[in-house]
Amino acid sequence: MNEKIRDHRSSDWQSYTMVYAEPHQELEPVRREVLVVEQALRSLRQAGILPHIIYDREKMLAHRQAVRELFEIPWTAITPRLQRLLYAINAIHQPANLLAAGIFCGNTFISNAGAAIGPGSCYRANRLVGVEIKPEEAERAARNVARIDTLGEAQILAADAVQVARDWEGPIDLLYLDADGQGKRVYLDILEAAYPKLSPGALILAHNSINAAERLSEYLAFVRDESKCQASVNIMIDGEGLEVSCR
Repeated sequence: MNEKIRDHRSSDWQSYTMVYAEPHQELEPVRREVLVVEQALRSLRQAGILPHIIYDREKMLAHRQAVRELFEIPWTAITPRLQRLLYAINAIHQPANLLAAGIFCGNTFISNAGAAIGPGSCYRANRLVGVEIKPEEAERAARNVARIDTLGEAQILAADAVQVARDWEGPIDLLYLDADGQGKRVYLDILEAAYPKLSPGALILAHNSINAAERLSEYLAFVRDESKCQASVNIMIDGEGLEVSCR
């Protein structure tokens, strides 16, 4: 790993906010959004978590437009900046096997998997799995994802993500955590179940690293332990936060 970077903060992360019920609201010029995300990617590259910061911005916008037109999203805490960041990380890392836990209506899942399926696709994945414990939301997520995933490459499960991670066969190259349970303690439960399956250099992305930091204290202590993860950076580009860790 390279320089020890513990967090990255945009100058306006505290004032950059969205209305959860307006998932597609433009909060700033795209040019500004691109710059903020690029700076975050540079920090991840500097920490040795990403090999470079290059991704196709036009494909990202095509992905965003498809989600805008085809997804039913009752509410979301995924800001436009975070949507771009998640897409970019996946487009750069290109995980062959993705497990996303706590996907609600599927917006968090497609923000990751959209680099491999749909109009934003820039590589082919092997396995893309999204898990949502609430059956009705898992059904909605499956409907949403199917409108973009015309080849049927993704799999949406109505299940307990801890059990899915425990039963997973083969490697996991990117684990995304956004589940809500036991006061967010479930993040660590899922990670511990998935940890033996994580491939060398696998990425672990945990949403709510800022606004749920206290509840995630045990999880954050785990990923920031250098005996467990090579590097971990708290990306602060909005009030929610994203902890990006490298196995």
